[in-house]
Amino acid sequence: MNLCAAILLFYMFQLIHGQPDYLGFISIDCGIQVNSTYQDSISNMIYVSDYGFITPGENRGISSDYVKPSLVKRYLNLRFFPHGARNCYTLRSLVMGNKYLVRAAFYYGNYDGLGKPPVFDLYMGTSYWHEVSFSDAGAFNWMDIIVVAPDDYLQVCLVNKGMGNPFISGLDLRPLKNTLYPEVNATQSLVLVNSNRFHMGPTDGSVIRYPSDSHDRIWTTYNAIPNSTEISSTSVIQNNLRDVYDVPSSVMQNAATVNSSRIDFSWSPSDPSVNISSKYFFIFYFAELQNVRSNAVRQFDIIINNKTWNKQPYTPTFQVTDYFSGILHGMENYSVSLVATKNATLPPILNAMEMYLVKPITMVATDPGDARAMMAIQDDFGVIENWMGDPCTPKAFIWRGLNCSYPPAGASKIMALNLSSFGLVGAISTNFRDLKALQYLDLSHNNLSGPIPNFLGQLSSLMFLDLSSNDLSGPIPYNLLQRSQNGSLLLRVGDNANLCANGTACRSGRKKINGTLLVAIVVPIAAAFALFVIFLLLCQVLKGKAKRNTTGHEDKSALLENREFSYKELKHITNNFSQEIGKGGFGPVFLGYLENGNPVAVKVRSESSSQGGKEFLAEARHLTRIHHKNLVSLAGYCKDRNHLALVYEYMPEGNLQDHLRATSTCKPLSWEQRLQIALDAAQG
Repeated sequence: MNLCAAILLFYMFQLIHGQPDYLGFISIDCGIQVNSTYQDSISNMIYVSDYGFITPGENRGISSDYVKPSLVKRYLNLRFFPHGARNCYTLRSLVMGNKYLVRAAFYYGNYDGLGKPPVFDLYMGTSYWHEVSFSDAGAFNWMDIIVVAPDDYLQVCLVNKGMGNPFISGLDLRPLKNTLYPEVNATQSLVLVNSNRFHMGPTDGSVIRYPSDSHDRIWTTYNAIPNSTEISSTSVIQNNLRDVYDVPSSVMQNAATVNSSRIDFSWSPSDPSVNISSKYFFIFYFAELQNVRSNAVRQFDIIINNKTWNKQPYTPTFQVTDYFSGILHGMENYSVSLVATKNATLPPILNAMEMYLVKPITMVATDPGDARAMMAIQDDFGVIENWMGDPCTPKAFIWRGLNCSYPPAGASKIMALNLSSFGLVGAISTNFRDLKALQYLDLSHNNLSGPIPNFLGQLSSLMFLDLSSNDLSGPIPYNLLQRSQNGSLLLRVGDNANLCANGTACRSGRKKINGTLLVAIVVPIAAAFALFVIFLLLCQVLKGKAKRNTTGHEDKSALLENREFSYKELKHITNNFSQEIGKGGFGPVFLGYLENGNPVAVKVRSESSSQGGKEFLAEARHLTRIHHKNLVSLAGYCKDRNHLALVYEYMPEGNLQDHLRATSTCKPLSWEQRLQIALDAAQG
């Protein structure tokens, strides 16, 4: 059964059982076998296996010592990930720009017999969600995130941080109305950890969720209000017209109160990730449950950390939900006080509350078109490798074979794809056409078959294409041959026995290029060309010696031992200097790709530069003589008439200043890393 069939079965099951309210819900049991589904006896929800949502990982049941009659079925098994730094679930067929609640659930249950729960990180796409840890082997952990879908899919990634194999028991997705939780947008999400969503009053450990809450939020009891008592109502509690949280009536039908003039309690996040730069979002819900007599008054102030949130004394509305909300900076402890006013004759009440960790979305993902194209290419060829999550971001998890651009502003683009010897089988995927910024594509040494598609010649940025050592057939498209001949594209198609020599249709009686014929043609031409080049080099050497003998001075250009580029070659490898990545006193710096796909930084002298040929040759002379692991290597230079340029090894991680100052694109460095950088710089 494929993913589409599983989802269709899931929806049909809901309709048959009269449950149309939660169409769009996805409830995954990550430990059950392929094709398995079951219905929860309490919520009537259908749980499906994670087949089609993820490929890697292994299923295993928890230890029998941790199996109890009260344990729900989804916690009996799990999926763990012994391989790979990042493993990701992909939740597809969503609506870009809509809001979703995603829940990840974990129960270790000593499944591996080690008796030591792992610690790992959870990511929502490219953004850090939270650390997953456990107090003991029998502890449960679940966390929610409310997020806006940046595309028509969401990805939940488990990241190994060297403290045990990541695992997961269940994964849920719940669509939300876009009017709910207005604090959530494209730049900010809300994270719920440690079950910080409470319905007040009851202290029996009861849980409220679907179907009572149509959004399947999980509401637990709160037992930390001293000397509190419960009041309740069986009447339906309505939501007011300005409500943006849609709290269910069953949550609001109970409230906590006291036999005094104030409710005081403190709340601690118990979250090691919270610091002074963190922010928490609080929501407190109120509704009057008692028909208060005309001579009685329930009126109070809402004070959080000694700051009053209500502008005037507050009186809850009878059987209608109201709320107060606000954002506070991260602290170890928060004080909450509901204090009756002088006019009050009744004590304060509190029906429910939620506490969310505010998560800014700072990491820019790969360009949506590029990301969708790469996911489609992965599906076409069944590539496993480390192709999970976002292709380019974070840099630590970039897909194998990719080179990406990381501009200061905007999304990353895929610039180079080296898929040589990837075991690709079948026709060349049409999804390559959507990689608009692609400059380098190596598909050599695979088992690709069929014709070479015309769209490859329409990739305007493409400068290098290697299709050699495959089983491609038919004519080479005319646009590729034309670009190869005019020098805008380096094309390699050798060792494809069934390719025709020109760009027209192959005639039935015509001989096709084969290995023997290709060698017979190419080898004599190459040998003659090599002899010609050697002759020219000898002439140059003799000419240089004669010049030094007559002038007594050494030709400064001869001091440079690295590759000499022509200005035309620099234009080719930089795609006509299309991507500027920096600027200095000498001039601008451009990103380029050599014939082998290696990225380089091309430093070109500007017309306004105060440096001339003398400064250029001085810098080049020193760089060609000095070789050290802590210095950027010089790949070559250009001294073509008035065009001066230096070609360096490209450093993709950015400049040192950004790392030292921990900009938005760079993680902060530890003191140990800073000390090592200082030592390396001194040695260099």
